[in-house]
Amino acid sequence: MTDHRSLHNLEIGFTGILGADGKPIGELPEFASNHKQLIALYRAMVLTRRLDEQAVALQRTGRLGTYASSLGQEAVGVGVAAAMNNNDVLLPSFREQGAQLVRGVTMVEILRYWGGDERGSCFEGPKEDFPAAIPVGSQFPHATGVALAMKLRNEARAAVVVGGDGSTSKGDFYEALNLAGVWQLPVVFVISNNQWAISVSRKKQTAAKTLAQKALAVGIAGEQVDGNDVIAVRFVVERALERARAGQGPSLIEALTYRLSDHTTADDATRYRPDEEVSARWKKEPVSRLRTYLTDLGAWTGKDEETLLNESTVQVEEAVTAYLATPLPQAGEMFDHLFESLPSDLENQRKQVEELSREKTDA
Repeated sequence: MTDHRSLHNLEIGFTGILGADGKPIGELPEFASNHKQLIALYRAMVLTRRLDEQAVALQRTGRLGTYASSLGQEAVGVGVAAAMNNNDVLLPSFREQGAQLVRGVTMVEILRYWGGDERGSCFEGPKEDFPAAIPVGSQFPHATGVALAMKLRNEARAAVVVGGDGSTSKGDFYEALNLAGVWQLPVVFVISNNQWAISVSRKKQTAAKTLAQKALAVGIAGEQVDGNDVIAVRFVVERALERARAGQGPSLIEALTYRLSDHTTADDATRYRPDEEVSARWKKEPVSRLRTYLTDLGAWTGKDEETLLNESTVQVEEAVTAYLATPLPQAGEMFDHLFESLPSDLENQRKQVEELSREKTDA
């Protein structure tokens, strides 16, 4: 006889607060009654989009390396960072510029990193936040390790790790999630489900109806949120972080969004995505959604919008100027942060590199 037992509640919750038309469809969280906080979220998304536009232009003119735009996904990064405390730790993938900006990473640092200068990962602001993780899924085990350290130190803070839908197909993701559940660690896993892992659609990656339900297999909380609704993202992540800091374990949050850009500047999404699909998704993007809501409230005007766009343009242009004026690193600097005290063999290599560099310069 087969005994089918119901061992778990398989319901996955979904939170949405603003509809695609900018009208409330759910109960507003307390912070949303503060218009200044909502305007701050809006300003951060606009600045993120303006930075992305300029970064793509720099790459197209050979002044920046391959770049991953967050066009259409700004609400995820900005909402996640807005929910965090200063002493939490962010472990981003390669599309969280919005989160980094809110956390205090400068635009110059972001541009330096994507320009191939690792000094861009030495942040003046959030010193313990991790740099962008280019190898897909590698940030998940790092986050579990960071959260374990926090728990061992009895610290009331949490780690937040962000990855795309494609990263949930990696073993790194499952292993990190499993250990976080076993050890009840203060970590929040955020999956920015933009529906495409480069050219592989979400439906070809897994038979699971949601990515959030992958949390059930490891015994942790899992839920979905409208990833184009920055209010909802901040609310859901904030709630998960409060549980994590209180010792109530990790959470997995699937933020449903859409990548309106190419995967990176090395990609051509028109080869695998129909134009009508992308056009339909533009009607749900996060920036215009919050702008509409603020305008309906009377908290945002056309003059405010014009001022913000001008200010954002100036900020980005100043950052670009500073980035382009950055002196190139010296060849020997690649050895600077390997060890506290450099071993003799590497010290010899450094001297050889510096000598070769001088000879090349003289020549």
